[in-house]
Amino acid sequence: MTGHLAGLLRLLLTVAFVCKLENIECNGESGSPVCTFPTRPVSAGEVLTQRSDAPNTAEAVRLYRDHADGYDASARRTMWIRERTIAKLDLRRGDRVLDVACGTGLSFSLLREAVGPEGEVVGIEVSPEMINLARQRVTEAGWQNVTLLESSIESADIPEPLDAVLFQFTHDVMRSPAALKRIFAAAGPNARIAFAGMKYAPWWMAFVNVIVRAQARPYMTTFEGLDKPWDLALPYLRGFERRSVLFGTGYIGWGRVHKA
Repeated sequence: MTGHLAGLLRLLLTVAFVCKLENIECNGESGSPVCTFPTRPVSAGEVLTQRSDAPNTAEAVRLYRDHADGYDASARRTMWIRERTIAKLDLRRGDRVLDVACGTGLSFSLLREAVGPEGEVVGIEVSPEMINLARQRVTEAGWQNVTLLESSIESADIPEPLDAVLFQFTHDVMRSPAALKRIFAAAGPNARIAFAGMKYAPWWMAFVNVIVRAQARPYMTTFEGLDKPWDLALPYLRGFERRSVLFGTGYIGWGRVHKA
């Protein structure tokens, strides 16, 4: 019995600690420092090595065929993360912003509000079912400054230059060196970048990662890099900062493009 009580106490202390960590890292009003990471610029023509456990585009299309109709309902549960991530882009009127793997266009209204009618929102999506819903959203709203591209990121003809790029729960893209090279080639000097997504919990909460994988499985084709999903993007960035969300199982990151 004593052992069970001790185990329960450790669990409660862990939860309390993580809740405290969540408040410190996620609430802007706390004024606490955030995590910063060293970066290494990418030289011209360099492509970081693609791993054997790379994302699978065909499998992603299949997955989102099944999830398209219910995607908005499920994604609205984390709308507060989307709002905070977009805020990190510090968008200005007239900006051109890329919504990477834009899905059904759930971010479009927030992005358009920030860039104004003189700005442009570019959405790229590989899933036919998802981008059809995005087209429907754009048509029904009568938006004239939203450009939609049905394509993989790796082969997309991305308008240039980009003033800002949003990666909203786009793990497969974050783990594709070729996709990242294409995006950052289109980004203008000093473009603002913001990321959000799932990640593995800290080591002391490893048991939670069973749940993380179960939650992530319908939306990503690889778990490679889920401990640090942002690391392949770091060489393209300067001043990258990150905050944990969702009790350490999610993150919001932001920085600016570094071009030699």
